[in-house]
Amino acid sequence: MTRGGDVAVLVSGGVESSILCVELLAQFRRVLPIYVRFGLLWEAVELAHLRRYLTAVQRPGLLGLTILEEPIADVYGDHWSTGRGEVPGEETSDDAMELAGRNLLLTAKAAVWCHLRGVEALALGCLATNPFPDSTSRFFDGLQTAIGEGLGGPIRLLRPFGRMHKADVLRAGAGLPLGLTFSCVAPSGSRHCGACNKCAERRKGFRDVGMADTTEYATEPIHA
Repeated sequence: MTRGGDVAVLVSGGVESSILCVELLAQFRRVLPIYVRFGLLWEAVELAHLRRYLTAVQRPGLLGLTILEEPIADVYGDHWSTGRGEVPGEETSDDAMELAGRNLLLTAKAAVWCHLRGVEALALGCLATNPFPDSTSRFFDGLQTAIGEGLGGPIRLLRPFGRMHKADVLRAGAGLPLGLTFSCVAPSGSRHCGACNKCAERRKGFRDVGMADTTEYATEPIHA
């Protein structure tokens, strides 16, 4: 199979985008990971995990990490993600995890970066189960059109996992050091807190697939 040229990947340090960085090497000659720093309360720990993961999976075609700045505290205000409210616990619904317009902001900034460097494809690790309005196919189709018009040149927005569930992606990345990925919104030191909504989702994902979860959690779940 002939591989394409370059693709940028919006990485967060989580399981999906971390696996995507490696998976796309089968389709593209070069993969460029991009981390957009919003200034949210978990990002320092998340970024440290991401750097370790990218070092561990280093291989030809996977380039170094690019970090873009997109401060959001003045927009989000008194939101739990900025450290000004209670973080959603493991028993809260996924709706409580919404960061309004996050994909819109991430994608717009990264797309301009790509355009200025001649990178014509930008990938995200969104899953079929993502419930938020800026994660739908309709949203990304419209955004791709708007970005192309706004930049005067096409940027393809790719969502290779868009029809998949977390279990499917975990199986695809079974040979990767997934214990180095990071999914927590209230880290305890350098560890996952073990008590937030994202930690519960992470535990469930590994459990559903029957994979060993080597994540270091600070606490045990309320319901084992």
